[in-house]
Amino acid sequence: MLGLYALAVMNREGRLYGYELAERIALRTDGTWRPGPGAIYPALAALTDRGFARSRLEHRRRVYDVTPSGRAYLRRFRQQMLWRNRGGPDLGALWAEIAGHADPGTFRLERLQRQVDSLIDFLARAEESGRDPRPLRDQMRAVLRQAEGRLGPEEAASSPPRARRP
Repeated sequence: MLGLYALAVMNREGRLYGYELAERIALRTDGTWRPGPGAIYPALAALTDRGFARSRLEHRRRVYDVTPSGRAYLRRFRQQMLWRNRGGPDLGALWAEIAGHADPGTFRLERLQRQVDSLIDFLARAEESGRDPRPLRDQMRAVLRQAEGRLGPEEAASSPPRARRP
């Protein structure tokens, strides 16, 4: 993941150095993860070993740039991710078991709650930084309404389920 993130940043913004990559990750994760040099530099070295990035010394810092091969790899990876999100296998039940959940549905619901909370936090931070959160908030509400509509009619919790007649 570190290597892929580094490729994405280099592809979008140009060269970077290891400390800068660690800072960006800490910023993106709200300080919950700040990989150290023992994770950052091996990931960057692997990119250069595979020909996806090149490095050079610049003012006593080693800086990294994405190569055409790295751009092609990132493009292929992104296309595969789109395919997986559209129809690849759902591994949620496997992850639920790995995480120790007996019920995959509960596990998925907990993940959904974390994602919704994360989006709400993101909207609040966007507003605090002066960005307009309304377009994303409106999209989020539309997605939630659409999902609610697909759940079907709400059943009264107090009434028992009706027995079917033969």
